[in-house]
Amino acid sequence: MSDHDITDDTPDEPESTGATAESDAESSEEGVDDGPSRTRRRYAALRVAAIATAVVLLLGLTAATAILGWKYTDMRAVQAAAEQARRAAADYAVTLTSVDTANLDANFKSVLDGSTGEFRDVYSKSSTQLRQLLIDHKATGHGVVLQSAVQSASENEAVVLLFVDQTVTNTEMPDPRIDHSRIVMTMQRVGGQWKAAKVDIP
Repeated sequence: MSDHDITDDTPDEPESTGATAESDAESSEEGVDDGPSRTRRRYAALRVAAIATAVVLLLGLTAATAILGWKYTDMRAVQAAAEQARRAAADYAVTLTSVDTANLDANFKSVLDGSTGEFRDVYSKSSTQLRQLLIDHKATGHGVVLQSAVQSASENEAVVLLFVDQTVTNTEMPDPRIDHSRIVMTMQRVGGQWKAAKVDIP
């Protein structure tokens, strides 16, 4: 056999090597291009989440501020009402413990005008007997509030504690005598005015 008769049995190598390399390169390039895009998408998502969280916090803060403001306003209203009731109770305690037989009609009218509810009913029913008793003994009285404090209060009702000294004279006791009284007065707002609804002398 001559040299020219020898055949090459070595299998041909596939020609796709170049194509595969090109594909890998393209994939690599796509991966490189996709990195910044993915980062931008993540950043955008985080930014949206942060904004949403901030909005929720802002709404919560606004609601909390509104509630605190309302409570503060309500507290101030109750404090103002309590002070008004205390002053009215102190004035009424003087009216209630000051009497002069020469001015009984004016005294009784002042007591009734400053009262309401249960106490007004009780005083109205006993006023006739009380009037006669004062006249018979020529009694006089003058009250002074030494101290007063609010025990409890709302915008329309308050309980006030008062310490009152009353100087008393009558036919049986011409020399003045001082009576010390502890009065618990329940005040109610009626038509914009504070009036005594209940008077207790423990």
